[in-house]
Amino acid sequence: MTGTEGRMGGWLMIAGLGPGAETMITPEVSAALAQATDVVGYVPYVERLAPRPGLMRHGSDNREEIRRAEQALQLAADGHRVVVVSSGDPGVFAMASAVFEALEAGDPAWRSLDIRVLPGISAMLAASARAGAPLGHDFCCINLSDNLKPWALIEKRLCLAAEADFAMAFYNPRSASRPEGFARTLQVLRDACGPERLIIFARAVSTPQESIRVCTLAEAQPEMADMRTLVIVGSSQTRRIERDGESLVYTPRSVS
Repeated sequence: MTGTEGRMGGWLMIAGLGPGAETMITPEVSAALAQATDVVGYVPYVERLAPRPGLMRHGSDNREEIRRAEQALQLAADGHRVVVVSSGDPGVFAMASAVFEALEAGDPAWRSLDIRVLPGISAMLAASARAGAPLGHDFCCINLSDNLKPWALIEKRLCLAAEADFAMAFYNPRSASRPEGFARTLQVLRDACGPERLIIFARAVSTPQESIRVCTLAEAQPEMADMRTLVIVGSSQTRRIERDGESLVYTPRSVS
């Protein structure tokens, strides 16, 4: 990787592994991983990478993002070639922001490191492609987890997005520790958008467990989503095409 040696000897790449399939890892990310001495990330993502001589894999818990980022920065400062891995794209609800938070608050010497963000195929884009083109016009993306922000702010953003008639993509819709949040989300959307609005549940896209389900808000149930599900709600313009037992969902490029 030409030019990746920073002034402190090591480098740090923040990379997206895509939604699941190896074929969705970009060549740029694969090249960085081939040269890495250390990979840092959430355990399931680190374990997606096969062990090899000369590579140390540092897995940690899902809620240790800042500690993980600090570890990666220090490893790079010590001369290691480090890749911090996320699923999807590292800049979408993932580790790029955490690394920069740690960089801003941490050792000033870390700012001399060669740090780069390598994009990946996000779950949102992979799910949209599997369903058709539901994000074909203006859309927004909302993380439904209230771990780092209050539910009141989530509900406000849902209402404003519905008022603006965006298509909406939702990350982290429903976990075992907060199952009620997605039920409330569906009710907010039914009230704001109407019961006939299309909704897509795209689970484990690009893996053997992949499933795509299209229905209306009236038909949607909270149990249709979990933490491996990317949910897309269409705008008022979003349409469904039925063919050969499957639905293709798209949002036209123009507004009627």
